[in-house]
Amino acid sequence: METLRLYDFLPSGNGYKIRLLLSQIGMPFERVEVNILKGETRTPEFLSKNPNGKIPLLEVKPDKYLAESNAILVYLSEGTEFLPYDRFLRAQVMQWLFFEQCSLKPYIAPLRFWISVLGKAEEHKEAIEQNRESGYAALKLMEDHLQSHNFFVGERYTIADIALFAYTHVADEGGYDLKQFPAIQAWIERVKTQPRYISIKEELQH
Repeated sequence: METLRLYDFLPSGNGYKIRLLLSQIGMPFERVEVNILKGETRTPEFLSKNPNGKIPLLEVKPDKYLAESNAILVYLSEGTEFLPYDRFLRAQVMQWLFFEQCSLKPYIAPLRFWISVLGKAEEHKEAIEQNRESGYAALKLMEDHLQSHNFFVGERYTIADIALFAYTHVADEGGYDLKQFPAIQAWIERVKTQPRYISIKEELQH
């Protein structure tokens, strides 16, 4: 099999999802840093690989690319323990992947980016306040689910957990108070004890 190449930006939660799964399935890959702060995803060269101009981007074979972090998670987890074979459980995984992209990430990730990556909280103060309520609503829904479940689907660790974990565990970097979500906090610790876990700041050498 060709060596996978991951175009990535280290602080990105979406990129982290892929690094974490690749680490946990033990799949070798080459990581290519693409600095979004310097406009490196908007160059003609990068846009020829992903016209949407975003990372992460996975090169599965020479000149064969896959974009969108959760689509990449599904692709990589096929045939592994991280994606259930059962039809209904697989659909539940998809349900949480869609939730993550539509109801969680849009309200957690930008705040973290503005506050902790760019250091421009004051400049984005109005947008931060507008996003906060929806972010807390998503976290509350997750909290309610985790009060009676150890993981999100089928009581086992799947890519649903990886997708939701990526931005949730650093939500405090966007000014969210996770102390009011004890079930989420306990789940975060469970995820961190999974085999071959790596942190979001860990750059794997391959």
